[in-house]
Amino acid sequence: MLQTTRGIVVHTVKYSDAANIVHVYTQERGRTAFLVPAARRKKSPTRSGLFQPLAMVEIVADFRSTASIHRVREAKAWRPFVSLPYEPVKAAVALFLAEFLYRALREEGVNEPLFAYLEHSISWLDAADRSRSVANFHLVFLMRFSRFLGLYPNTEDYREGCFFDLQNACFTVSQPLHNAFLMPDEAGRIRLMMRMNYETMHLFAMNRMERNRCVEIINDYYRLHLPDFPKLKSLDVLKEVFG
Repeated sequence: MLQTTRGIVVHTVKYSDAANIVHVYTQERGRTAFLVPAARRKKSPTRSGLFQPLAMVEIVADFRSTASIHRVREAKAWRPFVSLPYEPVKAAVALFLAEFLYRALREEGVNEPLFAYLEHSISWLDAADRSRSVANFHLVFLMRFSRFLGLYPNTEDYREGCFFDLQNACFTVSQPLHNAFLMPDEAGRIRLMMRMNYETMHLFAMNRMERNRCVEIINDYYRLHLPDFPKLKSLDVLKEVFG
């Protein structure tokens, strides 16, 4: 049955010389895999450049209840990018976040608030002009995203000198009995990142080492709470870009 859906591209892999498999987080169906014909001519209904990381696309596909991968008949940009693929820093952020979403949304179904958050965040990044730094964008994105998976850290009990219990996602005055925690000198980074948003993040100055440590902490946090969540391959690329 042919249906139209909107979604955000999180992963593309070559299936054969004639087709690719594209994983898309869709508005109506959650994460969905599509078989996309490889574009071989300018007028192809599915241009290969359309399925870049975090691209927002509108897809017409043949959905069948017994299929795990659905064949795409047509595809077009739902919200064409202005700068995201063309500015190296933004492109590196998009590559990293697409890999993160591909791993984090493996079991995620339809979630309208989450889809709205992704749409808003990607649109904001694409529209941000060069006068405003986006160096902390991925930190804000990852911290805010945790709310949709029920992993949002509890900061109500924060006091200077507290430990942060990564396993139970809370601050504690005493050192946890397990090894998944941050010492007091680093625990404050969690609270700092949770104070940032897209409009104010440029006011929080960090050097290369501080920013890299923050993203390592977040990655370890997700690895602790999500089954089989790997160390992200694009993390090293991101660190180099912001170096």
